[in-house]
Amino acid sequence: MKHARIAHAGRIQHALAHEDGLLLDDGQVVSEDAVVWLPPLAPTPAHRPRTILALGLNYVDHAKELAFKPPSEPLAFLKGEASLMGHQGVTLRPRAVQNMHYECELAVVIGREAKDVKAAQADDVVAGYTVANDYAIRDYLENWYRPNFKVKNRPTCTPIGPWLVDRDDVPNPMDLRLQTLVNGKLTQEGTTKDMIFDVPTLIEYFTSFMTLYPGDLILTGTPDGVVDCRDGDHVVTAIEHIGQLHNTIREVD
Repeated sequence: MKHARIAHAGRIQHALAHEDGLLLDDGQVVSEDAVVWLPPLAPTPAHRPRTILALGLNYVDHAKELAFKPPSEPLAFLKGEASLMGHQGVTLRPRAVQNMHYECELAVVIGREAKDVKAAQADDVVAGYTVANDYAIRDYLENWYRPNFKVKNRPTCTPIGPWLVDRDDVPNPMDLRLQTLVNGKLTQEGTTKDMIFDVPTLIEYFTSFMTLYPGDLILTGTPDGVVDCRDGDHVVTAIEHIGQLHNTIREVD
C-alpha cells in the first residue's frame, strides 16, 4: 500500500494512493494536484522521526566517482527534520554557491523500536520505504566522509516522498533501479544492488549501539552521476516500486 501525508482543506491528513488520485481519511477522493504534499515520514500520524541517519559514500561507483576508496564501515551523519520537505516542493539554492547537486536515495522508515537487531531480522523493524533527494552544497564541504551541517541540513534541501510504500509491497529493496532526471534529461542511473552496506547491514550496525524508534529514517546513499542544479531546474528522483519525487530549484539571496 502507498501512504501519503498531505495538507488539504486547512488540515493535515493521511491519504492512500487511489486510481483517481488520493483517498483521504475523510473518504474524499481528490486529485494529486489539489493537495500540498508533506514528508511521509511516519508509519502512523502519531510518530515523528527522533533520528534521521544518512550515509556517505555507500555506493561503489559513487566512491570511485569521487576518487575515494570504499569505506570499511558505514560513514553516517545526522540530519535534522527541518531539512525535510514534501513532493512538488521548491528547494532554495543560495545564489552565491557554485555547486549544489541532487542525491537520489532509498530511504528506510523504521516501524517499531529497534535495538540489537541482527541483519537476518532487520526486515521486521522496517515500516516501509520512500524516495529521498538529499541535496548537497559542495561549496560548504570540508570532509567527504562526514559532511558538515551546512552541506546537508538547510531547509527545503531534502525533499522526500511522495509515498511511504509498505515493506511487504517492495519485492526486494536491494534490487531497485534509481534514476534522476533534470529538466527531462536522464542524468543519474543506478541500482540498490550496488550499495556497499545494504539495508539489513545498516540496521544491524546502527542498532548495535543506539535505539531506533518508529518514524526514524535511514537515507542509504546515492550512486554516481550527480550534477549541479540551477535556478528553475525541475528535478525528478525516482526509485522502482517506490515512486517519483518531483521538485524545483529556486535561487535566493
